[in-house]
Amino acid sequence: MTAVSTQELLLSRIRDVPDHPKPGVVFKDITPLLADPQAFRALTGALAELCLRSGATKIVGLEARGFILAAPVAVTAELGFIPVRKAGKLPGATLSQAYDLEYGSAEIEVHAEDLAAGDRVMVIDDVLATGGTAEASLELIRRAGAEVAGVAVLMELGFLGGRARLEPALRGAPLEALITL
Repeated sequence: MTAVSTQELLLSRIRDVPDHPKPGVVFKDITPLLADPQAFRALTGALAELCLRSGATKIVGLEARGFILAAPVAVTAELGFIPVRKAGKLPGATLSQAYDLEYGSAEIEVHAEDLAAGDRVMVIDDVLATGGTAEASLELIRRAGAEVAGVAVLMELGFLGGRARLEPALRGAPLEALITL
């Protein structure tokens, strides 16, 4: 399947939901894509290819929809999968990183022993919006002693400015979006 036809397939399976979660917002629902095995396989393959091309040795998935995408990508690429969770969800020793949201703040965590020097880590998520969660995950990866191989997302919402926010934190690592809206 060519890149253009993969992109067209993926776009055709993303549903717009007006006024969700609040009036004026158009939510991009990926559940129809996930329900279509051909589209989900094409997405998994495209993301796995990006991971392998970057030389990644591990894949980080961001809670929650990033888990849905990153786990099968890790299996396809034969790489380890590391969940980055909301604070308080992981047992044992963790590294945490706080970050600012539009209206408040949040915190994410990773198991301290899951990443180490020598690891090249690709971050996978469904959507790049404002970039706050992805930026915090890059900080966590580096604090664990690992190297950032890049960030790969299904969809980038370009009008929200996430790429500009994330560029300094990437420090030259690639940011790949299969679809940019």
